[in-house]
Amino acid sequence: MRAQVPEAATLLAPGPEDGTAARLAGRAAAALARGLVRAAALRVSVLGGPDGITAANRFASSSVRDGQMLLLLPGLAAQAQLVGDSRARFEPRHWPAICGSMQPSLLALRRAPAAGAPLRIAVPAAAAPEAGALLALELLGQAAVPVFCPATDATQRQATSEAAVAQGGADGLVLSGTGAERRALELGLAPRFAFDAAGHARDAALPGVPALGEMLPDPARADLLEAVRACGAALRARAILVLPTLTSANVVALWRGAAQTWPEEAPDAPEAGTRRIGPAEATALLTTLCPAPDAALAYRLWLLRRLGFQAS
Repeated sequence: MRAQVPEAATLLAPGPEDGTAARLAGRAAAALARGLVRAAALRVSVLGGPDGITAANRFASSSVRDGQMLLLLPGLAAQAQLVGDSRARFEPRHWPAICGSMQPSLLALRRAPAAGAPLRIAVPAAAAPEAGALLALELLGQAAVPVFCPATDATQRQATSEAAVAQGGADGLVLSGTGAERRALELGLAPRFAFDAAGHARDAALPGVPALGEMLPDPARADLLEAVRACGAALRARAILVLPTLTSANVVALWRGAAQTWPEEAPDAPEAGTRRIGPAEATALLTTLCPAPDAALAYRLWLLRRLGFQAS
C-alpha cells in the first residue's frame, strides 16, 4: 500500500518560544515542507524547557496517526535518559531519525598543569554531558577532579566554566559550538581531543584535533568508552528530528526523502558553527546518543562511585 503524505503534521520542539530550538524547528519545518512530494502543513508546537524532556515525554506518549508528529530532540534530553533522570519517561533509541544539526565539541586543557596534581575540569553538574570528559581522562590514565560551575542555560553553562578557567580555578573545560578551537587558544588552553563517534573519525570541523578514539582505540572498558561517546554525542547534537517508534517504513521513507535537501542548505546565521545532517548521519548520531544498556549502567555506576551522583 502506498504511503500518503499527511495533509498536516506537528513538529514538537523544546521551549522557550523564542529559543534556539524553537527557531531551528521553524527552519527545519519549512525545509521539510518544501521537500515533501505533496504540499503539507508542518506546524511547530513549542513545549517545555530547553532540555527537551517535556517535549520528548509528550512525544513518547502521543497516539497521533502515522507520520503526523515529529520531535526535535536535543542532546540534553537523551543525556537525561542516559543518567537515569526520573523525569525522562521516554526511550529514544528506536525513534527513526530524519535529519538534524550538530556542532563540534572538544576538551581543552592548560599546556602545563601543575606537576603531579590532578587536572581540575570545569563541569556544570555531575549529570551534565561534560562530566563525560572526566571519565575520558580516567580511561586515558590521567587523574582529574571536577570543579562544579552551576548554570541555568546552555549559554551560561559555557560562560561559567570559561570564567573558572580564566580565574585560575580550573585547568580545563569542554568547549562546544562556534569557534571552540579558537576559544580554547584565547583561554590559554590546548585542545586535547574532540569527541567522536564509532570508528574513531575526526570531526570534520576540527581536522587538527585528535579524536578520542584515536588516543584510546582499544580500551579495557569498552562499555565506558561507549558511555563517553554518548556524552560527547549529547554535546554535539544540537537537535535530531525523529518520528515515533512504530511509524511505518514507507512513511519514514517519505520524511527522509523530504529531508534530503536539508544538509545542502547553508545554515542560517543563528546556526553559525553547526552542520546540518541528513538521515544517515542523524541515525548514526542517535545511535551514539543511546548506548547499550550495559554501557548506560556502567556510566551510572561510575557517576555514583566517582562523583557521588545518583539520579532521583
